Amino acid sequence: MTMSIDVNLLIGIIAVIAGVLILIKPKLLNYIVAIFLIVYGVLRILPYLT
Repeated sequence: MTMSIDVNLLIGIIAVIAGVLILIKPKLLNYIVAIFLIVYGVLRILPYLT
């Protein structure tokens, strides 16, 4: 059995991690970008969790 990582799943994980890291150093623009990245990441990962 081989393990393959779907590109969309990987992009989603990276987007969530980037969003969390940006929230650590807060500035107004950073919050906006972080929220976008987290929402985008969750929406991309959601189909794999159900």
